[in-house]
Amino acid sequence: MCHVIVTCRSMLWTLLSIVVAFAELIAFMSADWLIGKAKSHSRNAEPAGPGAGSPEFYHPTLGIYARCTRNPGLQHFQRDMLCGPYAESFGEIASGFWQATAIFLAVGIFILCIVALVSVFTMCVQSIMKKSIFNVCGLLQGIAGLFLILGLILYPAGWGCQKAIDYCGHYASAYKPGDCSLGWAFYTAIGGTVLTFICAVFSAQAEIATSSDKVQEEIEEGKNLICLL
Repeated sequence: MCHVIVTCRSMLWTLLSIVVAFAELIAFMSADWLIGKAKSHSRNAEPAGPGAGSPEFYHPTLGIYARCTRNPGLQHFQRDMLCGPYAESFGEIASGFWQATAIFLAVGIFILCIVALVSVFTMCVQSIMKKSIFNVCGLLQGIAGLFLILGLILYPAGWGCQKAIDYCGHYASAYKPGDCSLGWAFYTAIGGTVLTFICAVFSAQAEIATSSDKVQEEIEEGKNLICLL
């Protein structure tokens, strides 16, 4: 018989697991890892407009496999900034270090997504093959965190590639962003990695909460829905 067990600690762990997976996925897909140096873009001149043709400055952004740059003025694009992948295949990613980063982050995010999916069902299923599902998920989150760390360590090593130099100037090199600044996606990936390890540790608390004496007492009383603070 399935016993639905809901505790504050188990629900908090589940929510954190889902948030971490989505945060890492969004950061990975974003182009806002590096914010390039300001570039000028001339506005379309109008005959009678004051200041017509004066340059506007914008900051292009560069991600692991994507980029955002200014709309060159093509009629079928209405947005000021155009974002999308600059690499049509894995081999076209600008740096071998970024290719390794993409692999490590993708593996870590895949594991986190699996754990996030499984965490939803921990209200009904608390063990698998006589192993605590919380402990198994916590172990997987720890492994995912290690993959994420490897990816984040390798990523700055690719700042010396030609693509980064085009965005960040000639002073850009490995672990030196030159004229670029770090975007929100990089910090989100770091924050998500820290939360991943917090989730891995907190999974033990979720397991303790769902297997406490109070829970066992309510199971013995025949309750199928158990909610505890």
